[in-house]
Amino acid sequence: MIDRQTIERILDAAQIVDVVQEFVPLKKRGVNYLGLCPFHNEKTPSFTVSPSKEIFKCFGCGKVGNSVNFIMEHEHLTYPEALKYLARKYHIEVVEKERSPEEIEKQNERESLLVVTAYAARRFTENLLHSDEGINIGLAYFRERGFRQETIKKFELGYSFEQRDAFSKKALEDGHKEDFLLKTGLSIRHEERIFDRFSGRVMFPIHSLSGQVLGFGGRILRSDAKVAKYLNSPESEIYHKSKIVYGIFQARRAIMQEDKCFLVEGYTDVMSLHEAGIENVVASSGTSLTQEQVRLIKRFTPNITILYDGDAAGIKASLRGIDLVLEEGMNVKIVLLPDGEDPDSYSKKVSNSDFTKYINDHETDFIRFKTRLLLAESNNDPVMKANLIRDVVRSIAVIPEAIIRTVYIKECSTVLEVAEPVLYNEVNKLRHQKSFQERNKYPGPEDLPVPPVQPVKPVQFKTVTYYSEKEIIRLLLKYSSRELERILRKEDGKEEIITVLDYIVKEITTDELSFDDPVCAKIFADFRFYSDQGLFPGDKHFVKHEDPDISRLSADLLSESHELSRIWKDKQTYVETEEMKLKNIVPDAVLKFKSDKIIAAQKEIKILLEEAQKAGDNDKILPLMKRYHTLSTALGIISKQLGNRILL
Repeated sequence: MIDRQTIERILDAAQIVDVVQEFVPLKKRGVNYLGLCPFHNEKTPSFTVSPSKEIFKCFGCGKVGNSVNFIMEHEHLTYPEALKYLARKYHIEVVEKERSPEEIEKQNERESLLVVTAYAARRFTENLLHSDEGINIGLAYFRERGFRQETIKKFELGYSFEQRDAFSKKALEDGHKEDFLLKTGLSIRHEERIFDRFSGRVMFPIHSLSGQVLGFGGRILRSDAKVAKYLNSPESEIYHKSKIVYGIFQARRAIMQEDKCFLVEGYTDVMSLHEAGIENVVASSGTSLTQEQVRLIKRFTPNITILYDGDAAGIKASLRGIDLVLEEGMNVKIVLLPDGEDPDSYSKKVSNSDFTKYINDHETDFIRFKTRLLLAESNNDPVMKANLIRDVVRSIAVIPEAIIRTVYIKECSTVLEVAEPVLYNEVNKLRHQKSFQERNKYPGPEDLPVPPVQPVKPVQFKTVTYYSEKEIIRLLLKYSSRELERILRKEDGKEEIITVLDYIVKEITTDELSFDDPVCAKIFADFRFYSDQGLFPGDKHFVKHEDPDISRLSADLLSESHELSRIWKDKQTYVETEEMKLKNIVPDAVLKFKSDKIIAAQKEIKILLEEAQKAGDNDKILPLMKRYHTLSTALGIISKQLGNRILL
């Protein structure tokens, strides 16, 4: 089998729009894409692709899934064959082997590391908000920087005590293993003792797309400290700095809505822009952009605007990294802030409207920006100008769209005073070189195996609970982390937040109910596991699941046939969404599930009663009738709770 890490690399690289567009012409429709379904004959497009959810669905024939599912259906390949197909497309080496006990242990270890980082985030937040040291030092720092309480809560900011082993000692007391503390980088070993890596720092949790805490950034507050101002978690099984951008979890929805992403450098830049009303912003955390980070942003928008302060040296150092953005076919713009200002300081100096206006007025296309910047430095020196031309040509050459390349060549020809044919020749030369290198580096896709004939799956009988089970799973996939209610605890007077996940898991497990559908049962088991750990797996965990049945069902339940028109938003018309009504929807869904389970049990009892009556077995008849009566009473109670609805 293909190892888990390789599968994750393939799924991360395989962008759903990119994959589908090879076979289906797509047109952008709002945040999604629309086209004619390749799986059935249709004249009106009903085939929808969602780049944010990374799924496709045809609302005509019902085909649904992620990138792998699409290739399986379209090319008639098995799951492993579809993965290999995508691996060839994205030049990923496939590692195949059987899962050994060690690999199973590694997966368990990964989950344990996530539990530890989630625990650490809660501890640091508790320190910040409910300890004298945290309030006087950490919280005072954030308030001095002008951050509001809701921003502190949104980004789950925290504080690590000055005492060198305060966190490590508390974590060990609470039952967390020393090995996991060391592997996450939360603790470090020195001789025979372990110490806190982040002692005396304010803490910035780094979240995955689904909201899981993968690592931390910590800022020292002592001015006399002879240590790095900022300290990040080391690379680990769960944290890869090159694959994540800070703030993506908080920004993804806004990026989709605005169809644009702002890129800044630091954590506080992100938070300051949020407070300025600009939420579609992420940070590279001081590192050069990587291909994985670019593709992560591209899932939500092809438009990116990079905010720079007035540091010319820093700008020049980052220019080469932006070529990666161009190579992915994204539209890149640059905003140069006034001298001495960064996004954090400037957003606090001017009003929100003035800040937004400045960005809109000073956005410059990257190629134009780079050309003018380097041209100003050449000082009419022929050698420097020649190097400048080569540098600009390299950036143009990586752009995949031929029309866009042509437009830039024409413009640069005028600005640089170089004949168009010369620029065309240089661009084509670079593209041919790259194409040749790639052909020789990676195997081609022409030797695909002949796909075997896929057996037709028998139609499965839909049980009584079929639809109510699907509804429970749908609500968990979409809203598991949403707050459902708050309960005031009598023992300590603190508010306890009950999430959708907490409520559903408690209701179903308390009554010892189970799912008849095996795929729903697997998904619920995963949710229950994460609930016990205080975590939320997120919809991407299931859409990208290695079990194709799980990924297909998840994609189906997450897909929506309609989206709210922008007209409603533009006219500022109030529209009540499903999320606003969760306090009613979730309990009703659970009650419907329970009622369906009762009805199913009653049907089974009726069959057993008929058999007992035919056999004249009076010893079985009476207990069965009592059981049937008990279930009828329970069904009546649930019916009243649902609003005296008649349940059939």
